Amino acid sequence: MGLEKPLPQGDEDKSPYLVEKADKNPNKAVSQKPDKQPKPKKKRQKWNMKRNWQLHALVFPAVVVALIFQYAPMGGLVMAFQDYKPWLGFFNSPWVGLDHFRTMFAYDDARQVIWNTLVISVLKIIFQVLVPLVFALLLNEVYKMTFKRTVQTIIYLPHFLSWVILGGILMDMLSPDGGLVNQVIGLIGIDPIFFLGDNTWFRPTVIISDIWKETGFNTIVFLAAVTAVNPTLYEAAIMDGANRWKQTLFVTIPSMLPIIIVVATLSLGNILNAGFDQIFNLYNPLVYETGDIIDTYVYRVGLINGDFSYGTAVGLFKSLISFVLVVLGYRLAYKYADYRIF
Repeated sequence: MGLEKPLPQGDEDKSPYLVEKADKNPNKAVSQKPDKQPKPKKKRQKWNMKRNWQLHALVFPAVVVALIFQYAPMGGLVMAFQDYKPWLGFFNSPWVGLDHFRTMFAYDDARQVIWNTLVISVLKIIFQVLVPLVFALLLNEVYKMTFKRTVQTIIYLPHFLSWVILGGILMDMLSPDGGLVNQVIGLIGIDPIFFLGDNTWFRPTVIISDIWKETGFNTIVFLAAVTAVNPTLYEAAIMDGANRWKQTLFVTIPSMLPIIIVVATLSLGNILNAGFDQIFNLYNPLVYETGDIIDTYVYRVGLINGDFSYGTAVGLFKSLISFVLVVLGYRLAYKYADYRIF
């Protein structure tokens, strides 16, 4: 056996033994990542279009309807900046700029309408979060499933009824001449109340009837959040001696807080939507002072009185404010509850 020739100085790195040892080193093997090749995005998109053409064909009619009835009419917004005359058309009607918007803020009626809309919509948003939340917490404590589902179905039923039907029901129930409600309060010595014709009672009537109609739907949202609470949290609370009230206060409500924030923030977009269907079917000239909202005002001024330009200006003002509030609501929902739609 002869001794192997030592490697020259500086050639240690070229030794086959060292190379083999380095190749077997797991740390080095893990650190070497294969180069990622770019994916052919365009080919993938074309391939998906061909593969899912049935789904695109299914959606196509709905897209066409949306373009015709929702986006194409937006061209009529130009009337807000014109003194629009139907016989002159969009192109020949005189241009007035922002005159209609200045007129809107100069009229006392317009300012009162904006105030009524804010009051009614804000009260609706507040109670449509609080009442369903409390009802969901109470319903969650019911252990008999038959009773629980029966109550849930009963309160959910009004959601499927239109305000045309509910408006007729409320007019009969709240009528000062033989209405059910006035008959009941008459038994305790209270004089009949004209709920739908008195400015003092109209707003509370609108709020309460809206709660009656929509509480069932919002309760389902909060019940779904309750069922998603981790059961181990309740077990830990019981081990610490928490009763049912403290479990609700310190476990259920904090666990539901993200969905509560989402529901509340997303409702900001509806702060100028006080409910045209409801108000239109319940109000009358006697309660214009407290019940007239932006939508009914636009309908009455723009369509009934024929002032198309002014009605369009008021509707555009409302739409712009609502758009800003929708964007703000989604930003707040993403910031505080990590909720996003895209």
